[in-house]
Amino acid sequence: MSRTTIPSRALRLVAAVGAAGLLVAGCTSNSPEASEDEGGGQSGAVSNNDEPGETVTIGFSGPAADHGWLAAINSSALEEAESYEDIELRAAEGTNDPSLQISQIETFINEGVDAIVLLPTDGAALTEVATRAMEAGIPVVNVDREFSTPFAARTTVLGDNYGMGVSAGTYACQLVEENDLTDPVIAEIAGIDSLPLTQDRSQGFADALEGCNQEVDNRVAAEFTVESGEAEASNLLQAAPQIDILWNHDDDQGVGVKAALDNANRDEMFFIGGAGSANAMRWIQDGEMEATVLYPPTQAADGIRVARLLAQQKGMSDLVQPAVPRRIVLDAPVVTADNVEEYLPLGFES
Repeated sequence: MSRTTIPSRALRLVAAVGAAGLLVAGCTSNSPEASEDEGGGQSGAVSNNDEPGETVTIGFSGPAADHGWLAAINSSALEEAESYEDIELRAAEGTNDPSLQISQIETFINEGVDAIVLLPTDGAALTEVATRAMEAGIPVVNVDREFSTPFAARTTVLGDNYGMGVSAGTYACQLVEENDLTDPVIAEIAGIDSLPLTQDRSQGFADALEGCNQEVDNRVAAEFTVESGEAEASNLLQAAPQIDILWNHDDDQGVGVKAALDNANRDEMFFIGGAGSANAMRWIQDGEMEATVLYPPTQAADGIRVARLLAQQKGMSDLVQPAVPRRIVLDAPVVTADNVEEYLPLGFES
């Protein structure tokens, strides 16, 4: 697929949200080869952080795996811990009950683990116990859902919800230009509207579309489930007899969206997904979907890596700054037929 110039305002937005994603590179590129300065200056890397060090005990508490992305969060954390011989992982049972998760963190504190990686069921509800862990000298790595105060975590690892919207909207603008779409009908199927993450995704999408003088013409909100995706997509299709570009926020609910499209024999649109499921990537390979925007399911795995560095009192070797950053925001790239093979190993099963 050819690539055209991205509208300048949208390009600035992508640059802004993408720059923060570069921070995580220090976690994932620790080989000496990856750290050589190609410009002839001084190399920033001074050590290989993947070499075994002092054994550390990391407590991990994540959500119940009732959603493909959440299941991938948990499994990626477990697999990452197993890849290091100097990590002893104590993984609590996944739960959507804040009270149970609080008791899990209290157990980790009493056991004196070296670090805690926590994707909170409810960031506000888990803030107090996470703060207690920090006060006990146990560094907490907060994943995906932020606490109410920065004092509750040493480092926070986040996906970029606003950046997802920017990436989807920027790609939509590219499709408008490449295909010479005149007055295109652009539709959006959001997730749960009351959640800040959904609001951020929609705002990023609208902001990027503004860069090419477009806007969302038809919008519905689902609930991140297959059933709700199919129901809301069916409603949308009835209300909009013609759609040129459709962005669905979540690939798990996208299974239902795709079923509604197939049932209605609607294939006139460019269908863009969100989160990066394996089935969405297979649809891209088969020509049944245009693209999906990644919301990395590796956040907890990155959290495990960062917790190991903190517990071993190391920094990110590819950064000149010796300390682990307090905030790491991962990138939200667009996966298309051109690069799907690269991202397919990161895809999760819906």
